[in-house]
Amino acid sequence: MTISVLVADDQDLIRAGLVMILGAQPGIEVIGEAANGREAVELARRLQPDVCLFDIRMPELDGVEATRILAGPDVDEPMAVVVITTFDLDEYVHGALKAGARGFLLKEAGPELLVQAIEAAARGDALIAPSITVRLLDAFADTSVQEPAQPIEPLTEREEEVLTVVAAGRTNAEIADELYISLSTVKTHLASLMQKLGARNRVEMAMWAYETGRARP
Repeated sequence: MTISVLVADDQDLIRAGLVMILGAQPGIEVIGEAANGREAVELARRLQPDVCLFDIRMPELDGVEATRILAGPDVDEPMAVVVITTFDLDEYVHGALKAGARGFLLKEAGPELLVQAIEAAARGDALIAPSITVRLLDAFADTSVQEPAQPIEPLTEREEEVLTVVAAGRTNAEIADELYISLSTVKTHLASLMQKLGARNRVEMAMWAYETGRARP
């Protein structure tokens, strides 16, 4: 199945480079380009791409706000958004993930990680640059901005294990291998966790794990 992607970046050379990298990958098709956040939101709503790739800093509407509009907590059918940036700043990372992004990468990450993030977002997984994941764990291990919401039902022992591995950035297949369970069992646990935590995706599950101290560096 071909993954359709919308690319938004206000720098023409960088946007052209991203389009070239993604367009050269089998199974990925770039169906639109935008030079600012407002245009990105309009194109995303019109073209309905499988994945949106947004720069964090754009004129008219930044990547965080564009992500919130398309994938935020109040959106009934959130779109898959991956945020990419030159700026390795914690407030950008946290803001993008809270806004509903399914991935966060630095532009220096390279083509391989970029493609992996697009593919992960398309299948409902999330990929965050490893260096950023470690820092997020460190930042939220001991402190939290606000008291995290409690699950509607207590988590089982196995769900706690799955949650911890999800917070470490593992894919479904990696979770299955690490915990010695089947892929279908992983999906069952993830569905249960999302329901109990009121989370819409793996990133929100991971953030909850960080904020409650379940995941640590």
